[in-house]
Amino acid sequence: MSILLSLALLLAAILLGMHLWTRRLTRQGMDMVPQQGQIVPVQGGSIHYVEKGDPTNQTIVMIHGLSGQLQHFTYALVDELAKDYHVLAVDRPGCGYSTRDEAQLAALPEQARMIHEFLEIKGVDKTVLVGHSLGGAVSLAMALDYPEKTQALALLAPLTQQMPGTPAVFKPLEIRTEWLRNLIGNTIAVPMARKTAPLVLNDVFAPEPAPADFLDRAGGALGLRPSAFITASQDVIGIEASLDPLCQRYGDLNVPGGILFGAEDPILSADIHGATMTKFGLTFETLENRGHMILITTPDTCAHFIRQIAKTHSALATSQTGR
Repeated sequence: MSILLSLALLLAAILLGMHLWTRRLTRQGMDMVPQQGQIVPVQGGSIHYVEKGDPTNQTIVMIHGLSGQLQHFTYALVDELAKDYHVLAVDRPGCGYSTRDEAQLAALPEQARMIHEFLEIKGVDKTVLVGHSLGGAVSLAMALDYPEKTQALALLAPLTQQMPGTPAVFKPLEIRTEWLRNLIGNTIAVPMARKTAPLVLNDVFAPEPAPADFLDRAGGALGLRPSAFITASQDVIGIEASLDPLCQRYGDLNVPGGILFGAEDPILSADIHGATMTKFGLTFETLENRGHMILITTPDTCAHFIRQIAKTHSALATSQTGR
């Protein structure tokens, strides 16, 4: 047996072992975080959602960020807001228990379209969109493409501007070739993510500590699946291609609302992604000594912010229509 063949067999054995390890971690993750809600088919995939609160109340739609899932909102915010509102927390297409059929659907207008189609199927009208991080960019795309369906925007640490590069913590996701993305996702990505999870969480939550129950209660264990890595990698490339065209349209934004940021956010700069949006009609607030994951670390403050946006702009819409 030649040295080259021996090395090829060794590599194949390693990849097979990593694949089997990946499958085991995937099963563990799904057992730890089972499907919470219902799934609605839409063109290009499906949307998994959790619904709480009185459907006759104002509807709040919650859209999570990169490498996330709807449990970021069900961790604390959904139950609190459901006391006064009809709340729909969704898994973005391809994330959590939602699906998408191809990488091209990672583009912001496509994600916006799929969530809009889901809301149409649900018969929901005039929503307050709550978007965190990448979910903020998706919310802005929805407000621009479907302004008649969007009552207001309540954005938490949103991605709003094109970035010079992918944040360091997400740099390993910057893979542009689909076959390589799938190979890595089904072999080494999940075991590596399991090993590096504490360090990554420290980076994402800084300067605040990550909660001890993040993997189960906040759904983090769902990130230990090939589909989670593949979707997040597609998102990184999709953002790169579609965010700048979105930014060029902000002058057409006529949906009101506001932005809340952690002043010490290590992932997205509050000044760059928050303060710059005031010229397009959005208010801007910061929380001192808080980081990127304010929806989990300061849920009461976020709930108050969302309520204020919803009440202010629901009252404004009522006065303008005379109802």
